[in-house]
Amino acid sequence: MPIDASQLPSLHGPTVAGQLNDRMGIEILSASLEEVRGRMPVDGNRQPYGLLHGGASGVLAETLGSVLAAMHALPERFPVGLELACTHHRAATEGFVTGVARPIHVGRSTSTHEIVLTDEQGRRTCTAKLTCLHRDTEPTVRPS
Repeated sequence: MPIDASQLPSLHGPTVAGQLNDRMGIEILSASLEEVRGRMPVDGNRQPYGLLHGGASGVLAETLGSVLAAMHALPERFPVGLELACTHHRAATEGFVTGVARPIHVGRSTSTHEIVLTDEQGRRTCTAKLTCLHRDTEPTVRPS
């Protein structure tokens, strides 16, 4: 049975401080079973030529797609990323990029989501597809 956004673990609470979403400035703007919207600043996430780093676009895409997968899979199953594919269409150089994740397929053991990133002018900068595996057991972190 799907959950609503209020039941998701916090993406910006004390348990995630200093983690990747926090370090990259990712904000979740809205979340429903139909779509998850979020944004990330270009500043601080650029490659050496001053353009938004393609890996940063991938992080935003995977974050939004994973939140959407979690809303469909939790609390019975635990989604983890299985495959991420990104096509970069144009560079972003300033402001924010906004992403919208929508489900393509939601099943018991996997889900696939399309994530479209746009710049502040509404131009598509990246199209991504994320497939998540829905695990029966919660992933555990082993001490390093």
